[in-house]
Amino acid sequence: MFDIFINIFRTVLYQPLFNFLILLYNYLPGGDLGLAIISLTLIIFLILSPISIKAVKSQKALSELQPKIQEIQKKYKDDKEKQAKATMELYQKAEINPFKGCLPLLLQMPVLITLFLLFKNLSQTIKEGGGQALFELLYPFVSAPSVINTKFLGLIELTEPSMVLALFAGAAQFFQTKMLSPKYKKSNSQNPDFSHLLQKQMIYFFPFLTVVILWKLSSAIALYWITTSLLSISQQYLLLRKQHAANN
Repeated sequence: MFDIFINIFRTVLYQPLFNFLILLYNYLPGGDLGLAIISLTLIIFLILSPISIKAVKSQKALSELQPKIQEIQKKYKDDKEKQAKATMELYQKAEINPFKGCLPLLLQMPVLITLFLLFKNLSQTIKEGGGQALFELLYPFVSAPSVINTKFLGLIELTEPSMVLALFAGAAQFFQTKMLSPKYKKSNSQNPDFSHLLQKQMIYFFPFLTVVILWKLSSAIALYWITTSLLSISQQYLLLRKQHAANN
């Protein structure tokens, strides 16, 4: 059963994306693997943009409800049942499904995991001087390059970790998360809201975790992560600006 799943994963996702990456590398001028990775990430992002747009809108709508949710939590702080009921009524009144924002992200996960494994395996294969077994996954119309240039813009070795790219990825992750973080009302209470503290910590925790993860991985993965984050930031900025203009 597990072998069947692996074969489906390789045939449906891994092999097509690998062929697309090599195809981009073969035809993009300069023969730069980094440019091929950026191009592939951009194309995948555009294909998945309808899903990510829904996720951004859902997360933004939920963040705008946070002040009202805070009021409910304060009003029914000693009755969790009434608190949950009032919160669900608020969601229904605003026509928001709190779990809807998670669904688009779950649908994107198989593609994101595939790209992560692809860049990891390709970097390891090139670094070890192999590649024949990996290139056997190429379609007949995609030619295997004799040499793969792994120096991004002639500066960064994509098969090796890069402290600079890891830090850049963490910074991009921070701004991406910060843009959609809920805005809470200031409280004079000596016992601050737990969800507020947790959300605030997540803004810093995820970027930190990003840096830790990418610190030891190949720069190819960091470059993919940075590209995705910058594209997401641009998308969120345009959507939020459009929403702000519509409200005014």
